[in-house]
Amino acid sequence: MNIAIPLHRTAFPNTHLNETTKPEFPKFQHSSRFAELPNSHACLRNVSLTTPPLLPTTSSSPRLRIQPRSSRVRVSSDDAARLNSLPEEEEEGTPPPSSFAEFITSERVKVVAMLGLALALCNADRVVMSVAIVPLSLSRGWSRSFSGIVQSSFLWGYLISPIAGGTLVDYYGGKAVMAWGVALWSLATFLTPWAAETSLWALLAMRALLGIAEGVALPCMNNMVSRWFPKTERARAVGLAMAGFQLGSAIGLTLSPILMSQGGIFGPFVIFGLSGFLWVLVWLSATSSTPERNPQISKYELEYILGKGQKSFPTENKTKTTKVIPPFRRLLCKLPTWSLIVANAMHSWGFFVILSWMPIYFNSIYHVDLRQAAWFSAVPWSVMAIMGYFGGMWSDMLIQSGTSVTLTRKIFQSIGFVGPGIALIGLISAKSPSIASAWLTLAVGLKSFSHSGFLVNLQEIAPQYSGVLHGISNTAGTLAAILGTVGTGFFVELVGSFQGFLLLTSILYFLSALFYILFSTGERVNFDETGLLHT
Repeated sequence: MNIAIPLHRTAFPNTHLNETTKPEFPKFQHSSRFAELPNSHACLRNVSLTTPPLLPTTSSSPRLRIQPRSSRVRVSSDDAARLNSLPEEEEEGTPPPSSFAEFITSERVKVVAMLGLALALCNADRVVMSVAIVPLSLSRGWSRSFSGIVQSSFLWGYLISPIAGGTLVDYYGGKAVMAWGVALWSLATFLTPWAAETSLWALLAMRALLGIAEGVALPCMNNMVSRWFPKTERARAVGLAMAGFQLGSAIGLTLSPILMSQGGIFGPFVIFGLSGFLWVLVWLSATSSTPERNPQISKYELEYILGKGQKSFPTENKTKTTKVIPPFRRLLCKLPTWSLIVANAMHSWGFFVILSWMPIYFNSIYHVDLRQAAWFSAVPWSVMAIMGYFGGMWSDMLIQSGTSVTLTRKIFQSIGFVGPGIALIGLISAKSPSIASAWLTLAVGLKSFSHSGFLVNLQEIAPQYSGVLHGISNTAGTLAAILGTVGTGFFVELVGSFQGFLLLTSILYFLSALFYILFSTGERVNFDETGLLHT
């Protein structure tokens, strides 16, 4: 069946031709939509052009006139239906939603996988001392309080670098800063055995250097995630990266005793340090700072990232007119900023208290030996890695279904603080190491929901200042971690109870959750206004 479509009158203007001139007819030009048909060339063969007859030439009429009324373009009904089913041209360029298969094979997942490995090394290098501190304390006669000081020396350096590191990340981009950070902290880890044999001050300095270098890790992760992932995928991306962070704890706590038994107390420091140097080589050769700079990325994925996220990304080398010093006063004048600071402080307090003291806790309370203490401490971090990823997926699904970003962040932050607070109360009352490990696993697993709360929220309220804002909140978190890590040792010596400090931590979790619920937001905050505490 053929459908006759009359051409517009302007298709064949009344053009006069000489007798010796052959008539020229306009070429058939099809729309760009026509080219999108599955077989556009075949469709063209189904088009027939019927031209009008030429009027006879007479001596009094040397010119010919073309009559357009009988002109027709014939298109088959199947082709017409397919033409009508095409989307309008203004809707072109919007890629369809990403499938799970596309997600797990994409370039952006390779980037977040490398970030996860970096964070795994970051945390493994931290926790080695949590295991090594037991034999070191026994061999050198250190008290509980002095052991806490040695462990907190990492935090002295970590206190210095986050704000400066976050500013560098905003200015130069996450790829370059992360490479320098991993190289430097791997060097500090590798040289720790030498420093420990040299003097106590050399050991404290090397641990502080480790903290300085690792201070850039999380700001770099946030920077790369905001560049490579659209808003509807950022929570799961952060969940994947932080899964590596938690697995680093599990790997470090599990492998360190084994490596110590084979290569001495300092064996794990050498192995993890060399692994970091290898990571830097792969990172520099296999990743790019933005999707637009990646030569392997598909056109679909690039359009998906740019279409769902920001239309352009900041580059590493900004112009000389760009301000390097961020507006600290305006950032600190907003209550949403303080909600993130309080959340990060409480998150770090709980994290470092559990990370630093759980091996000693199981050893002193339940008389579990070093390897079993490491095992009891490692299991919760593995669960945290898994729950963190699924929490991120759940968060993204809520936002995609229409739940506001603000409500989503408050829900997950509440789970991430109230849940551990309740679980720590259960840990206090546990009578056996297996029950205590179960409560600890629940506390740490629920804690991972904070990654879909305040940690993603940093990118949302101030995307242009996410690095420095992360640095500010990390500095507060580091101060809280130092207070918690050192305070635990002094508290146990003065009061004689680990349980009392865990109860205090539980109460702080509840208060921090309330503060975040009251003052946080998932919307972008206008930091150009200088009014005190405006949102």
